[in-house]
Amino acid sequence: MVVPSPSPIRNKKTKAVGIPVIDLSLNRSAIAELIVNACQDYGFFKVVNHGVSKEIIGRLEGEGVSFFAKPSSEKQKAGPAGPFGYGCKNIGFNGDMGELEYLLLHTNPVSISERSKSISNDPTKFSCAVNDYIEGLRELCCEILELIGEGLWLQDKTVFSRLIRDVDNDSVIRVNHYPAVKDVKGWGPCGPIGFGEHSDPQILTILRSNDVPGLQIRLRDGLWVPVPPDPTDFCVFVGDALEAMTNGRMISVRHRALANSEKARLSMMYFGAPPLNAWISPLPDMVSSQKPSLYKPFSWGEYKKAAYSLRLGDNRLDLFKANTNGDKVEL
Repeated sequence: MVVPSPSPIRNKKTKAVGIPVIDLSLNRSAIAELIVNACQDYGFFKVVNHGVSKEIIGRLEGEGVSFFAKPSSEKQKAGPAGPFGYGCKNIGFNGDMGELEYLLLHTNPVSISERSKSISNDPTKFSCAVNDYIEGLRELCCEILELIGEGLWLQDKTVFSRLIRDVDNDSVIRVNHYPAVKDVKGWGPCGPIGFGEHSDPQILTILRSNDVPGLQIRLRDGLWVPVPPDPTDFCVFVGDALEAMTNGRMISVRHRALANSEKARLSMMYFGAPPLNAWISPLPDMVSSQKPSLYKPFSWGEYKKAAYSLRLGDNRLDLFKANTNGDKVEL
């Protein structure tokens, strides 16, 4: 069953629309069809009855709240993000800025253990909270990807999920903190931008936020749709790699986060990514004479390098579109 979200307020650049909300406790074949439709139409949906416990979610949220409440001098000890660690306002390496601070961590347990020493006064407690959250979100991510495989009637239903389950997967976790804003005057029609318009380069992103609004997705017609917050559900985003592997059938949704609330917003994202040496290309099941391959093969390492070389809002997939001369992309 798809449940429309409460309708947001309309303005010149936003549109009131029902966001797909999918109940993962329903019949499996029905869920698979609903997810595929949402990925094609929006590149985005919410899931409820997802199986990740409130305790696991609450522990990581508590660690995030505690860290961001520290004095700036203490938080800086965990940075600068390069890309992992603590960052404040700087997004990436090419001049993009936002009204936020964040922690970015690789999901490798050894990396988390090392990073936790500069993040928390109790590194073991922090590491356990992060690792338990990652385990829960990885399972949810793989379950959704296998449902997509089923909904697309792929011969190999695990073709996406096994990239995430690979021991060398390059998945990351990010905790964003958007401080409360007391006065939004002078920031323009949208107010301050916390995280600018972009798509996610990975296969699939799963986001959970507190009860503060700010997230928006962009429809095909360019209009922005506010996503009502609900701490009990997860938001799921199609990433660039999944769009490429499905030969454009799934949409890598462009989205942004506004930071115009009088309450602080905290969001936690799991980015499911393949190993660096994994090759990404349209699956044979997704290619035909009527629908030729839209993208040339590339490794995740190549694509990640391209992502780091571009501005936040650039369309990275354009660099890897199939062309007539067959030239290799130079990065």
